[in-house]
Amino acid sequence: MQRREFSITTASVAAAASLGALSIPARAQAPAPAPRAGTDFLVLDKPAPVEAPVGKVEVVEFFWYSCPHCNTFEPALDEWIKKAPKDVAVRRVPIAFRPDFEPQQRLYYVLEAMNKVDELHKKVFYAIHVEKQMLNTPDLIAAWAEKQGLNKAKFLETYNSFSVATKARKATQLQDAYKIDGVPALGVAGRYFTSGSMAQTMGRALLVTDYLIAQVRKG
Repeated sequence: MQRREFSITTASVAAAASLGALSIPARAQAPAPAPRAGTDFLVLDKPAPVEAPVGKVEVVEFFWYSCPHCNTFEPALDEWIKKAPKDVAVRRVPIAFRPDFEPQQRLYYVLEAMNKVDELHKKVFYAIHVEKQMLNTPDLIAAWAEKQGLNKAKFLETYNSFSVATKARKATQLQDAYKIDGVPALGVAGRYFTSGSMAQTMGRALLVTDYLIAQVRKG
């Protein structure tokens, strides 16, 4: 399923997100150590491409719809995005470690092209992980899309378009540039990479991402 398994649970994500809510006097809390390069995050040897405009810090979430950890992480990421500063630009990038991952990779870019990500992105996760649907071929994906109210012919036309094929190819190139070996994972400004494996949980990976964004702002 993945090149590397990450140990993530809904409880660990919620626990990391709620650290500030613990009822311990501030003076009794020891300051958390700053994230460390090589331990909590990696610094890329060669910068990866970014799409964010000048003045924005790009954060990339690498995911795969069939990944249970990505499904678990989605609510926490969604909340983090809602609270992200205005100078942070977040984009999702579906990975393809093998050729059989590509149908779901293309699915995301079809939804993007049809302006349906906000409406259907979470529903894809739900269909796979709750309803146990096998959305792993173009035909199965197109049939599911039709049930969501999309025109099947238009969906398949977009799925097979040069534009979607190009975006899928660039997504794979970006995952390689970041040296992604498992998902979910987060890339920052084309310079840094962190994950649940490195940060211990994906909740803490978001805290590491906050730290890296601050480092980017410092130049």
